[in-house]
Amino acid sequence: MDLKVYCPEKVVTADEALSKIKNGSRIFIGTACGEPQHLIHSMVGSPILQDAVIYQMLSITLSKYVDDPNFSRRFALKLFFISASMRKAAFEGRIDYLPAYLSQIPNMFASRRIGLDVALVQVSPPDRFGYCSLGVSVDITKAGLDAARLKIVQVNPRMPRTWGDCIVHVDDIDYLVPFEEPLVESIPKLKNQEVITRIAYYVNQLVEDGATIQVGFGHLANAILPFLKDKKDLGVHTQVITDSFLPLLQNNVITNKKKTLLDGRVVASLCMGSEELYRYVHDNPQFYFRASDFVSDPVVIARNDNMISISSALEVDLTGQVCSDSMGYLFYSGIGDQVDFLRGSAMSKGGFTIIALPSTAQGGKVSRIVPSLSEGAGVATTRGDVNFVVTEYGIAELKGKSIYQRVMELAQIAHPKFREELIDVAKKRHYIFADQMPPAQDDLIFLEGYKSSVTLRNGKAIDFRPLLPSDEFAYRNFFYSLKEETIFKRFFYKRKLFSHEHAQQQWASVDYHKNMSIIGLVQSGGFQEIVAIGTYADEGDTGRAEVAFVVREDFQGLGVTSLMLPLLESIAKENKFRGFVATVLKGNRAMMRVFLKRYPDAKVDTSSGLDNTIVMDFDQQHTALPTAADNTDD
Repeated sequence: MDLKVYCPEKVVTADEALSKIKNGSRIFIGTACGEPQHLIHSMVGSPILQDAVIYQMLSITLSKYVDDPNFSRRFALKLFFISASMRKAAFEGRIDYLPAYLSQIPNMFASRRIGLDVALVQVSPPDRFGYCSLGVSVDITKAGLDAARLKIVQVNPRMPRTWGDCIVHVDDIDYLVPFEEPLVESIPKLKNQEVITRIAYYVNQLVEDGATIQVGFGHLANAILPFLKDKKDLGVHTQVITDSFLPLLQNNVITNKKKTLLDGRVVASLCMGSEELYRYVHDNPQFYFRASDFVSDPVVIARNDNMISISSALEVDLTGQVCSDSMGYLFYSGIGDQVDFLRGSAMSKGGFTIIALPSTAQGGKVSRIVPSLSEGAGVATTRGDVNFVVTEYGIAELKGKSIYQRVMELAQIAHPKFREELIDVAKKRHYIFADQMPPAQDDLIFLEGYKSSVTLRNGKAIDFRPLLPSDEFAYRNFFYSLKEETIFKRFFYKRKLFSHEHAQQQWASVDYHKNMSIIGLVQSGGFQEIVAIGTYADEGDTGRAEVAFVVREDFQGLGVTSLMLPLLESIAKENKFRGFVATVLKGNRAMMRVFLKRYPDAKVDTSSGLDNTIVMDFDQQHTALPTAADNTDD
């Protein structure tokens, strides 16, 4: 459509359009990379407009002017989210931060709770029917445009035409300002790659094939995306699309085939990245852009099965409260859509949330896992909303956990040098037992090499990993679930108690070199439960370790012990042990068969009337770990 032919009276210069704005107006400006730069520069450059209030979700271009005292005299700037370029001005009080859930902002405009007199927005050229696209900025921009009394748009041929509910007809626009210029680009700088790699390693373990993912605002969450390249058929329902999504889209990691809402489509509200990204979304029916009151609505989000929300934070306290928008009293970013997606994911069938953050800040001087949020810090996400917290030191699972359990989970993934201090504070606040020992102060990344997964003959998948101090309740519940006969075979007496004190003595501050426990976990509903434990402990001067196993009754006879034994052997060899020793009740023939099958040259002492002692030196020919199909004895 030729605008000069269809509506020549609406086609004007920026100065002509802006001259229609009255002093004291409330002005909405489009978001981030979609903001109309030419209109913004012209508005600020003209001395006519005075005492105006500007509302914007994420501001970039205005950061060039915000330090100018003359700008502050003429404009009051109210932002729903503080970008990195605006942070200094926010700290100095030159920006008025407006905290709000992203999903609720469009209704604030529509209801005139936040009244708007003018909207300055950027659009693509119209098609032959007169429809322009809001392109890379739909979010709250569509609602802001609809609610404003005076609608001024910059028509930019560089703005992509995007698919979805993101069009506006020229008949509904008051003034059209043709002006071509490159869109704002937003390309984050690489930060600590080693920390990112380790965090991403743990996030990767939580994201399953076929999941639908959301990635929040911020560098870290987007830096994790490249590490999902081994996944299959991921879907996307997210607020913002960045360049980090491109390789996953181009390599068919993201196919959206498994989505239960708008399958085959990437659902998003805005796009922030490079020119390459903008060309990729242009006229691409794979993308479905809609406003934030749809995309970030928790009820809509929950319609995606297996929905996983990945977002970041500034601090997490020991009870699970999350701060993501302020550093103490200083406003740092914004509430955004974190809570919307956390709650939507929690309501999703099979869905959950991940908060990812480095364990420290300020070059390692301060911990981001803290006893309490900093004075003045905002609780963006409550302790009841958090499921998984991930740092470069591991995964803490908080959902359904008590304060005691949360303290142990979070202290375990804090930087090693802060763990003891965190436990000491938790004791003073009576969050945990007074005798609680702190987690080991070692970097336990090496334990990741001891994890494995196998499918058993009954079709159940079982995961093996080292036992951790935070497993205390699950460990004790496992033993209490066993029958007396099973406990007797393990301990040689009818043990009745598996107390906190016993757990403290055994595993609270374990040395993972001299002593090791591997647990077998199976999925039960939305969580995992322990069904087997295999343990070795240093026997002393012999160079051997004493080994023992216990398997829940409904998993006996499935080869679980035969799978755990070579796994423990591999770890023991790595820690310079030359063999195992085991004491087995004479009536426990199944256990004897497992040991003798693995170690046919073992020495068996049968002189005791109650039990047999078996000495098993490692045979170097045992290199490959067996599979479930190889094991039929236990």
